[in-house]
Amino acid sequence: MGAAISLRTDFDAEGLRRLARRSKHATQAHRLLALALIYDGGSRSDAARLGNVTLQIVRDWVMRFNATGPGGLIDGKAPGPKSLLNDAQRAALAKAIERGPTTYLDGVVRWRLCDLAQWIWEEFRVSVSEQTLSREVRAMGYRKLAARPKHHAQDPQAIECFKKVSPPQWQRLQTGRLKENV
Repeated sequence: MGAAISLRTDFDAEGLRRLARRSKHATQAHRLLALALIYDGGSRSDAARLGNVTLQIVRDWVMRFNATGPGGLIDGKAPGPKSLLNDAQRAALAKAIERGPTTYLDGVVRWRLCDLAQWIWEEFRVSVSEQTLSREVRAMGYRKLAARPKHHAQDPQAIECFKKVSPPQWQRLQTGRLKENV
């Protein structure tokens, strides 16, 4: 079994405890306290029991702490999968959205996500789900806008007659009347 990896010399146990108290991340504070135990002369096994983890994880914490300091003990967000569309394809998609569909070529009068997904497949042979395409289009700054439908035979005067109007003035209860009834 190899020798344990030593901790940085620019920190001490009390400093780590102070950082743990001020930390806004519970996991970072937990890890800092485990490393403070090592600074105090405790074993890695004791730190693993304190952190409720294995020795390998304590080793990973030590490596991250030595490389980047206390900030390395904060869990970061995973990067996720890379985008299906590259920059050139995104630019072409934006151009197609701005131009709008050509009815006789594209077969639609307005772009829907399913139509755009089909267009991307025909242009680039890239299969994109509607949900992923929606995320991409929103990231490009586009939003779904739809005009409110209006019936062709709508009569503006009938609308005004149909509206319910409130009485001109609501009657307020007088506090004196309430006291008389009690």
